[in-house]
Amino acid sequence: MRIVIAGNGKVGYALAVQLSKEGHDVTVIDNNESILERSQEQLDIMTVLGNGASLETQREASVGDAELFIAATSADEINLLCCILARKLGCKQTVARVRNPAYTEQMRFLKDDLGLSMTVSPDRSSAHAIFRVLQFPSFLKLDSFARGRVELVELSVEEGGALDGIALFNLYEIAKVKLLVCCVDRDGEVIIPRGSFVLKKGDKISVTAATRDLAQLIRNLSITSHRVKNVVICGGSLTAELLAAELIESRINVKILSHNRERCLHLSEALPKAIVLCCDYKDEDLLRSESIGQADAFIALTDYEEDNIVLSLLAERMGAKKAVASVDRAALLPLLQGKGSISIISPKYLAINEILRFVRALDKSSGGSMLTLHSIMEGRAEALEFHVSSDVRHLGEPLSKLPTKKDLLIACITRHGKIIIPNGDDFMLEDDTVVIVTKAGDVIYELNDIFAVG
Repeated sequence: MRIVIAGNGKVGYALAVQLSKEGHDVTVIDNNESILERSQEQLDIMTVLGNGASLETQREASVGDAELFIAATSADEINLLCCILARKLGCKQTVARVRNPAYTEQMRFLKDDLGLSMTVSPDRSSAHAIFRVLQFPSFLKLDSFARGRVELVELSVEEGGALDGIALFNLYEIAKVKLLVCCVDRDGEVIIPRGSFVLKKGDKISVTAATRDLAQLIRNLSITSHRVKNVVICGGSLTAELLAAELIESRINVKILSHNRERCLHLSEALPKAIVLCCDYKDEDLLRSESIGQADAFIALTDYEEDNIVLSLLAERMGAKKAVASVDRAALLPLLQGKGSISIISPKYLAINEILRFVRALDKSSGGSMLTLHSIMEGRAEALEFHVSSDVRHLGEPLSKLPTKKDLLIACITRHGKIIIPNGDDFMLEDDTVVIVTKAGDVIYELNDIFAVG
């Protein structure tokens, strides 16, 4: 597929990396020559120097001949204008990154007039992802499938805990609910495990289970759990504002710390039920005086990822029951090695996941359509949900007999609203939805891609 991306910042560059890796013909537009030169040296893409909202620049990039145009500049208005021009030139589909929540209602009203196929808001996606983590703070991450009836959750195996030393085929004996361990991060290596795999301390695992069983699972595994009533948010970003509004609506007490006086004034007016402090959030004595250690959850959402990591570690050391840090750069994640209680949220990859799902759905329309895509294990694995169509191969055959590719697992089947956590005797039928977990290297566009060639 021919794809043009306007904007070569964090989201634009990461999209170019992934889409070119998946074999798409990618062109990137940006007005920063040095950034474009770096991209052209490192990636197999074309680049065009110029303003993505310029008709001349879009013509130079042959936007009219592209199947998809993605506007990912730092300005919402520029992104919308880029998409309008792209559709006028004949581009079939357009995607815009739109951060300002004030535009949400206008987007619904003017979507067709603007020629938008979809919009993406990293801030809104991040806020909602953090809110979901706080609903089940014992887990590091939660991703929903089957319209919220199935969850893929991440948790750590603690030394001496219920999971330490357990072989997967014995897991039901202690969990007492149907679940499937579908991915394990052990010492930095991602493993798609078999039933004989034995868990050990330090493993980070991804588990599928019915949403209704999560509370029971926490109790049966003796995982420490607590209800979140008081949250401290460090940083006055848009994500912080959206998260605080969602928490306050759920009657959770919110305190926001920010050093930006202008943002503090705005947040005080926008969130009258929140406590907003304009202060130096790096001051350890101040954090102690604000009782960070007594917080049910501490959320680090500053503009600096290094600060978010350090602050989350500090909050955990002070006694905060849950810590969440916003981190986009994978190179920084080793700083949290061994800190299995800290959840990581990546606004960049949340936005990319939404766009990749849309791209893959466009690229293939047979063999089962993709419904959902989530990156797991910091982007080293993927969980994908598909609708099972009549042209999917091997329908009705036991899963144990399917010629599936290596490092791939069928993690869940939903049939007429019933959740099936499968074993080898289960099978797929037309109109089911299924969740596939695979390492990120092998791209799955449609359900038939899970089968080995020949």
